[in-house]
Amino acid sequence: MSSRRSRSRQTSGASRISDEQISDLVSKLQQLIPELRARRSNKVSASKVLQETCDYIRSLHREVDDLSDRLAELLASTDDTSAEAEIIRSLLM
Repeated sequence: MSSRRSRSRQTSGASRISDEQISDLVSKLQQLIPELRARRSNKVSASKVLQETCDYIRSLHREVDDLSDRLAELLASTDDTSAEAEIIRSLLM
């Protein structure tokens, strides 16, 4: 066991997580990430799963930002009292 892992186990106390639990969580993450789910091989390193997860979350943030911008433009181009504006507001709530 590496000294880094030993230290973390000593300091973590009751919040220890087993290697099996980590492996299970990485497996679950792999199933959630489209890039990894589409692969034919299930053999992907934990570091690759974590990197792809970070990349996927970043892409989702960009998509949310883009959609927010588009929505703001759409709202700015409609009359506040129009049926379109009311529909957009209802979708946001």
